[in-house]
Amino acid sequence: MSEKPFMPKATAVWLVENTKISFKQIADFCSLHELEIKGIADGDVAKGIKAYNPILAGQLTREEIEASSNDVNRPLTLNKKALDIKSEKKVKKYIPFSKRQDRPNAVLWLIRNFPQLSDGQIAKLVGSTKNTVTLIKNNKYWNSSNLIQKDPVVSNLCSQNDIIKAVEKADRKIEKKKKETKKENQKSEV
Repeated sequence: MSEKPFMPKATAVWLVENTKISFKQIADFCSLHELEIKGIADGDVAKGIKAYNPILAGQLTREEIEASSNDVNRPLTLNKKALDIKSEKKVKKYIPFSKRQDRPNAVLWLIRNFPQLSDGQIAKLVGSTKNTVTLIKNNKYWNSSNLIQKDPVVSNLCSQNDIIKAVEKADRKIEKKKKETKKENQKSEV
């Protein structure tokens, strides 16, 4: 079997403890030796390794375990959907030194063109800090006199799509606040 489960030894420990699957089936599934699985069952191997439930992890289904428990010759097959997990975390993009002075200029451009954006949103768009955005907004940035508005899309700090999404989110937030204040005013009148 070319693909093995995540944390194979811990998965093997769980399968030995919680199923009636043969050592050979577990060994084949976890890409381990059959004697290693026997050692896990005897308590000689994998001492201190916490069992990893492959059902909760999405690597196996209960039906798959049932079918393999009833047929000793049937191999366990890894649930392929579990392996297609993409990292949602955005990787920080390296910005060359020559482009770094464009960040404050881009912050100024965003402040002037989209005043509804929060400091945090602007900082996220151009890869700066909230503190820097606040300083630029209040004209207290150390180099404020030399800042020139520059589109962050032209500087390749973010995409036009990112700006559009941020503006839409900011507009929704403003609309929500308006509705809440309207409700509060109506309640106070009653």
